[in-house]
Amino acid sequence: MKPTAEEEECTIEMNFILPPTRIRKSSKMLSRLACGRPFVSSALIKSALQTVPKRPQLQPVFRQYARDVKGGSSPGSSSWTSRAERMTLRERAMAPPGPNAYAIGKGAVAGGAALGLGALCFYGLGLGSGTSTLENSHLWPEFVKQRIQDTYLYFGGSLAISAASAVAVFRSPRLLSLVSRNGWMSVLATFALMIGSGMVAQSIPYSPGLGAKQLAWATHSAILGAVIAPMCFVGGAILTRAAWYTAGIVGGLSTVAVCAPSDKFLYMGGPLAIGLGVVFASSLASMWLPPTTALGAGIASLSLYGGLLLFSGFLLYDTQKIVKRAEMYPLYAPRPFDPVNSAISIYMDTLNIFIRIVTILAGGGGNRRK
Repeated sequence: MKPTAEEEECTIEMNFILPPTRIRKSSKMLSRLACGRPFVSSALIKSALQTVPKRPQLQPVFRQYARDVKGGSSPGSSSWTSRAERMTLRERAMAPPGPNAYAIGKGAVAGGAALGLGALCFYGLGLGSGTSTLENSHLWPEFVKQRIQDTYLYFGGSLAISAASAVAVFRSPRLLSLVSRNGWMSVLATFALMIGSGMVAQSIPYSPGLGAKQLAWATHSAILGAVIAPMCFVGGAILTRAAWYTAGIVGGLSTVAVCAPSDKFLYMGGPLAIGLGVVFASSLASMWLPPTTALGAGIASLSLYGGLLLFSGFLLYDTQKIVKRAEMYPLYAPRPFDPVNSAISIYMDTLNIFIRIVTILAGGGGNRRK
């Protein structure tokens, strides 16, 4: 039977679609299938479909590639976007910390270091407005110089007593196990002992020579040395580096405080007190939230790097406060000038800076090499 004009047109169109090897065998049946003739049987339809080359299905490949790129390499795992959408706020907070968990804290410390170096150069060259402490020191009477000298002598004695106490406790297994306990009662007893000894040492009136004030001061310094004794486990090399870094920071900040105008940093008392509360709260919160979680790492970064910046600011404030107190305290007051209380303030600042530098060098601040 001669094909109609419609069938011939469909046959011509199929010649452009099918490959040449298939045209001779199935051109007639495919032309009928494409034209939708009602008399085509099911057997012919199946035969025609078998002869049509199937296009490769690339969609699963693309999906698998996208899954591999986003982190879901297994076939049953969901994509990164879907997982992020399903994660609640609590799950994100308790998730493992990322590689940049301490990046903000490190950046803040780097900015603070750059600011400190800039201030040292600026005030060291005498570019600040007003007279500096260094310029005023040429006009000091002898008793003001003696007050400041006694303060820094007690400061050096506090460092020496704490270092000796830490070494002695570290070499005694019984004392070391006593100060290394992690129970709530041990933590509370340690806090009570440190705060109580400090309050007693500062409340006793000062008198020159060796007396109750000096004994209480030495006891307080020895207790603080015993508390930091477990830090000796990090090794002598790290402790030595931390001591040199601390000496550099304390020396540089003290120089800035001396070269700056005499009352430049005395306004910082209120903001520093607020910052101290924030750092103290973050230190307490780190007991419940370890740094193995995202939230815990953020809190630990605030306590570590934020505390380093905070106590650096306290050192500037306390240094100028000591000088101002030595200048303004009456010579014939009922109680003499107290260099012990002045020394305790800068000693606590230095000790907190040292502890944080040791923690950073030991890898507790995200510097642990993997």
